Amino acid sequence: MQTIWLTGAEWLAVLRIGLGVWWLESWRHKDRKGWFERGTGIAWAADVASRHRWAAVRGGFEKVVAPRPRLMAYVVVYAELALGLGLTTGFLTPIALAGGLLLNLLYLVLMIHDWAEQGQNAMMALITLVALGAMSWQTWSLDSAIGLF
Repeated sequence: MQTIWLTGAEWLAVLRIGLGVWWLESWRHKDRKGWFERGTGIAWAADVASRHRWAAVRGGFEKVVAPRPRLMAYVVVYAELALGLGLTTGFLTPIALAGGLLLNLLYLVLMIHDWAEQGQNAMMALITLVALGAMSWQTWSLDSAIGLF
């Protein structure tokens, strides 16, 4: 493989780190007070889920998320932080990539009607698949430095 400026493995690390920064920005711009104290994030998602065309999404949300909105708010917000930290530092990278892919797919399915969200989640999922398939933790990562994976 020929590349410009960096090696192929380094470019994959750049892609992984960029994805991590994207997750960190997702965490950073969240109104955590709104999510945790007023329940705004889960309330918004509940509204979206209640109007979803797929019964499985409506039912799944009602069974899993609706009964525990405060816990789910913490899960979502801190999952984004954990993904961002794991990917930018390259720590437990395959686990972070698998978790990120799952979260992006959940967001993608929930927001099936919102084209702006679809683009972001589809691109994040694609980057995740490339980073996972190419084992992007081989360069510039804590995993590589300590011999994990």
